[in-house]
Parts: sequence; structure tokens; C-alpha cells
Amino acid sequence: MTTTANKIRELAAKRVLLLDGAMGTMIQEHKLEEADYRGEQFKDWHCDVKGNNDLLAITQSKLIKDIHLAYLRAGADIIETNTFNATAISMADYDMQDHVEQINLAAAKLAREAADEVSIETPDKPRFVAGVLGPTSRTASISPDVNDPGKRNVSFDELVLTYKQATKALIAGKVDIIMLETIFDTLNAKAAAFAVDEVFEELAITLPVMISGTITDASGRTLSGQTTEAFYHSLRHVNPLSFGLNCALGPDLLRQYVAELSRVSECLVSAHPNAGLPNEFGEYDMEADEMAEHIQEWANSGLVNIVGGCCGSTPAHIKAISDAVSKAKPRSIPEVEVKLRLSGLEPFIH
Repeated sequence: MTTTANKIRELAAKRVLLLDGAMGTMIQEHKLEEADYRGEQFKDWHCDVKGNNDLLAITQSKLIKDIHLAYLRAGADIIETNTFNATAISMADYDMQDHVEQINLAAAKLAREAADEVSIETPDKPRFVAGVLGPTSRTASISPDVNDPGKRNVSFDELVLTYKQATKALIAGKVDIIMLETIFDTLNAKAAAFAVDEVFEELAITLPVMISGTITDASGRTLSGQTTEAFYHSLRHVNPLSFGLNCALGPDLLRQYVAELSRVSECLVSAHPNAGLPNEFGEYDMEADEMAEHIQEWANSGLVNIVGGCCGSTPAHIKAISDAVSKAKPRSIPEVEVKLRLSGLEPFIH
């Protein structure tokens, strides 16, 4: 196990750790226009780029770093890079697939700078950077055409290539963790995990891996049809530092699935729900105190090791959650891990 993984596990044994909150929500507050997204470097780009939030790591670097700093000062132990869509597949929407490495590297460096800056301010509370690999805008196991169930618009090998490209750039930017986030298709996640392992082997480096899936609706399943437990067992071979759930649902609706994951998971459990469900305007109405109350109950029930917020959450939400779980005892890791370690085996290689 890597030194970083050991450090995080030591901290997680003492208290519930904090992830940051939403990046998109914070960017939207600035009401950026097309020219803001383009910046100087892309002022003559041949198509619109408004909405390409990942690009802002290059064109609005101070804004992105300030968001990271706000979450860190609200109590976040782990911040996520602004790279949710920074893969060649997703960047193709803006014809920016050739800038994937540049975007990931810039985003990782910004998060690293922010984390290091605040770590110096709080030497007793180290901060970590998770390099985010998002789900991409395509799905490897589901047809995009209801009239042709066998049709696919992306292959496993294509996903591996784009994830390897992003992973290498994130590592070059000095992230501490690789996070596979908002997984709705397990086959996409398997491609990402395979790519990450190949990069680790090629670079002779190993970082801890976090996995976080998405229950898409009240059916309790991912988009590719798996229950929480099935999703966990499909990816437990990755031997992640943590396994969790995020997005789609608020903490009230996500609670039962967090409990299910907590029951089966042999590693740390993370959860970062949305601030409720979106209203008719696509906005999230759950206030910080209400969200913190839900997550405090999770923590007091021994369900989680790492918590944070997804869509609609802000530094105020993270501060409230941080205060709410500050005295909670973190979830205990199942005895299976202890037995494996005593036998000389390493259940978590990342």
C-alpha cells in the first residue's frame, strides 16, 4: 500500500473525512459568458465553448483555484480536480480532444497548489488531491438507439485509451489519489480501472484509487441496471481505498443505498449526495443545515468514512457537514481486512 493510502486510512480511523462539494454549482454563480470560457488562449476557437467547465482550469485558473481554496477552508480533507469531462470522448463535444492532456495537467496543478497552500496553514490537517476521471458522455454497455439494442457508440478499448491519457496528465500534475466518479455504467468503470492499472505499471507508480457510483433513480440501480451490492462486487477486484456513491439523489433518498454499501464494503465507504433533487428550474434547494443533519445521522449510524457534497452543494454545505460529523465515530472496517493483514496478505493494493 502506498504511503498516501496509509496516511488517509490512519486519518479515517480517527474521524470521518471530508470531500469537497460541487464545482459546477460554484462556477454557475459567476455567470460566465462565452468570452470568459474562451479566455485569451482560445479567443478565436471555431465553435462555442461555453459550458466547458473543465477548460476553465486554463482560461479562468484563479476562479478555479479560489473554489478549491473555499472548500479547503470549509473543512475539506480531499478536493477533486476540475476534470469531470476532461477526456477525449467528452471533449469532442467542443472539438477539444487534442487539449485533454493540457486541461488535466492544469487542473491537477491548480488543485495541488490550493491543497499545499492550505496544508501549510493547518499542519495538523493534511489535505489531499483526488484526480477525477468522470464517466464520459458515452456508455459501453447500453445502446444509444432504442431500436437497435446491439448498437454501441464507444468501445472498451477506446475508453481505455482516453482514460490512460487523462490519468497520465493527472499524475504529472501531482494528484494524490485517482477517483473514478459518478459511475453509471460499470463497463466504463472497468475500462477506467484497467487504464489506471496500466498507467501505474508503465510509470512504476501506485496511487490509492477511490470509486464512486451513481444510483440513477428510485429504482435503486445504476443506469446499467445494477443494485448497489452488485455494483460493488463488480468492481471490488480493483482493491480501492474507498467505495462510495454520489450524485443523482439527495441524502434523504440516498441513505438506504449508503447503508447497503456500508454492509458489504471491505474498504472505506464514501458518499457525496446532491443537495436534494433539482427543482423545476434545475436548481437545488436543500440548505446546508438540512443536508448536514442527514449526513450527521449517517455518521452517527456508523455508515461512512468519507462524506461530501455533489450537485448543488457549496462551501457552506461542506462547513455544515464538517461541523456535524466532527465528533462522530467513523465506520469500522470489516474484520475480513484484519484477518487478511494478519495472514500477511494485502487486501488493498492501491
